[in-house]
Amino acid sequence: VQLMESGGGSVQTGGSLRLSCAASGSRFETYLMGWFRQAPGKEREGLATIDSAGITTYADSVRGRFTISAGNSRNSLYLQMNNLKPEDTAMYYCAADPSLQATSSAYSYVPIFGYFGQGTQVTVSS
Repeated sequence: VQLMESGGGSVQTGGSLRLSCAASGSRFETYLMGWFRQAPGKEREGLATIDSAGITTYADSVRGRFTISAGNSRNSLYLQMNNLKPEDTAMYYCAADPSLQATSSAYSYVPIFGYFGQGTQVTVSS
């Protein structure tokens, strides 16, 4: 399985970015997929998940500002980020797992998903 993120960059407070993740090496229709981030000196933070039925979960810190979505074949994963804040500055990773079950708090365990990419940097300046 390979996951490759893109779309990171530098924006000012209140700006938007759309992250993309290209997934290959497996059939992802049944995978639980998500995004997590890690800022320097901080632990990984799960942000959002989407399951095979398209049901999504979000961390409180991003709910209402970020939207996770997937392409029809689920070989593409996206994270639309609006109203960005300086505290959103971090390396962002997409992740996938073939066996973890979706729950209402699935976002919280994205950091332990079996597969994740190399990450893309997001920097938000005030």
